[in-house]
Amino acid sequence: MGLLGTIMDHPEEIYPMVKLKMAAARISKQIPPEEHWAFAYTMLQKVSRSFALVIQQLGPELRNAVCVFYLVLRALDTVEDDTSVPTEIKVPILESFYRHLYDLNWSFSCGTKDYKILMDKLQLVQIAFLELNKDYEEAIEEITRRMGAGMAKFIQKEVETVDDYDEYCHYVAGLVGLGLSKLFYVARLEDLASDSLSNSMGLFLQKTNIIRDYLEDINEIPKSRMFWPREIWSKYAEKLEDFKYEKNFEKSVQCLNDMVTNALIHVEDCLQYMAPLKDQAIFRFCAIPQVMAIGTLALCYNNVNVFKGVVKMRRGLTARVIAETNTMKDVYGAFYEFSVLLESKIEDKDPNSSLTRKRIEVIKKACTASGSITKRGKYLNEGRSSYNSIMMMLVFLLVPILLALLFLNKQ
Repeated sequence: MGLLGTIMDHPEEIYPMVKLKMAAARISKQIPPEEHWAFAYTMLQKVSRSFALVIQQLGPELRNAVCVFYLVLRALDTVEDDTSVPTEIKVPILESFYRHLYDLNWSFSCGTKDYKILMDKLQLVQIAFLELNKDYEEAIEEITRRMGAGMAKFIQKEVETVDDYDEYCHYVAGLVGLGLSKLFYVARLEDLASDSLSNSMGLFLQKTNIIRDYLEDINEIPKSRMFWPREIWSKYAEKLEDFKYEKNFEKSVQCLNDMVTNALIHVEDCLQYMAPLKDQAIFRFCAIPQVMAIGTLALCYNNVNVFKGVVKMRRGLTARVIAETNTMKDVYGAFYEFSVLLESKIEDKDPNSSLTRKRIEVIKKACTASGSITKRGKYLNEGRSSYNSIMMMLVFLLVPILLALLFLNKQ
């Protein structure tokens, strides 16, 4: 069914999908000629997936800094993620990684596929790093130092409590928020956001990923990666891996809903962070991943498929979010709608139903208080029932034209 199924069920997503493809094609033509920058931007597209496009839309100076920042932290993350590297080797590398940014003779091969290529050719990223403005370098070095130390700490420590969970997410994602806020400030494009709000931007994204990636992490070879805090999951099972077995799915979903409810506590901070942003490219860079996160949580909530495979937003809806997230009004509207979707899935029998509803109510109130919610149903009232036969005929006529435009754009 693929494309045909999308056309039939969600014809409103065809144009955004083609537009996104065309934008990606344009970006591939804009790779810088210098070897180190060519590698950096090519690798960015391979390892960042959803972030590559929004990074490319930033202004040239800031774009280079954010690209290098992302790749440096992705390399650090590759060391942390590689479960085949013994702890006694991994920990000192994580702790000293920030120093190696200046050492073009240093190398450490680990990871798989594109991540191994990144590590094997890290020198090219280091060269790009050394070409940045000194203020950018210092900001990137500082965050890399703090993140490496935090990762090393949790290599040797389990995520036991919710406080541990927040601390781990701070090290691996909250610090990214702090670092980006500093880069925006150094670029003289934004005021310096508070550490608290910057941290919440990272925590919301990280917790969403941890929730969504349960099955991938628990099945990691040679060793499981476990980030759900024991304080939460131990209420529902004896072992975290028990959730992947069908006989436990009722408890699995209850734990999942508990985790989603925990993540929702950061939403109000995220909205407060984004509201005062002035630069349009920075705003989209920050807002699109946040909208994707609330949408992903709405899909994951009360969804047993999290324990069977990957639950994520369909490509067409992702394309719409990227195309249509341009103002804070768009953000409020999206957060409101996805919160309504999540709310509609809450069951009274769920142990955390009352708390989940309270947190959803806080989000909805923050969105409506903005005065920006004028039209609802942008993402949720979709489907063939809202399109008559004339509209469907127009869609079928337009698709070949749009595909032809995409083909011509690649020439």
